[in-house]
Amino acid sequence: MATMPSTRTGTDAELLSTVDAESTVREVNGVRLHVVAAGDENDPLVVLLHGFPEFWYGWRHQLEPLVEAGYRVLAPDQRGYNLSEKPEALRAYRIGECARDIAALIETEGRDGARVVGHDWGGMAAWDLALRHPSAVDRLAIVNAPHPTVYRQHLLSDPEQLRRSWYAAAIQLPWLPELAFRRNDFRLLERALRGTAAPGTFTDAELDRYRRAWARPDALTGMLDWYRAAARAPSPPPRERVDAPTTIVWGEDDAALTPSLAVDSDQRCRRSRLELLSETSHWVQHERPTRLTELLLETFENGA
Repeated sequence: MATMPSTRTGTDAELLSTVDAESTVREVNGVRLHVVAAGDENDPLVVLLHGFPEFWYGWRHQLEPLVEAGYRVLAPDQRGYNLSEKPEALRAYRIGECARDIAALIETEGRDGARVVGHDWGGMAAWDLALRHPSAVDRLAIVNAPHPTVYRQHLLSDPEQLRRSWYAAAIQLPWLPELAFRRNDFRLLERALRGTAAPGTFTDAELDRYRRAWARPDALTGMLDWYRAAARAPSPPPRERVDAPTTIVWGEDDAALTPSLAVDSDQRCRRSRLELLSETSHWVQHERPTRLTELLLETFENGA
């Protein structure tokens, strides 16, 4: 484990002013991940996994209260994002590889398992981790991310979900999506956040920080290759039922994912709790941060 240099990057742990956190680099599964770490190293471990198009900073509202509640918290930039390494090969972004990153990350803390939280693509990695490496997940919390088998089934059987997923097909094109997303100072990515969230959810200052992460060399391709690898090089997990106690939190006003995905995903868990949040979009951790933190602590302490 190495510590990041002290110079400001604009997207590292120095963005946090209310919690004592540090930026580290972890060598895991053949890649270097930038990881923001906070809390006592002896406390129970929580890993927070962001999705598209965010980076570790997407969990800023949860980091301090989780540390104050007595947890050691790791929030990595996933491979391809922000300050983490960005492999060139598309197959490097298969969800199984991304899940192995997290299993190895947990090991860097000298732990066998952790409480794992994932949103969006981070949720997909968390599902895969729980299915492919069940011993690595003590408790699982999923925020607006469908179980992989359920998602595939809905794409084949639900015209509404297929309609909402049109953008994933557009991303399969080479280089054109990168060009489109970079135009006008990342206007399309800004719209992907602000246009699908409640008014006022993302401030101008916060979006400036996201733009710094998006502008890093090869970051756009790395971020988009998660989508491309899922379509071109799928790596389905070896099982479908999750054994770890699981909480699924779902904003019902998600523009990209239907609530029925949450209901069906809940059925793939041995022991689970489903919380549907009305008048809440895909961006639960930003719009309902206090409620989400409450649900996470209940999951961590009591199980689903």
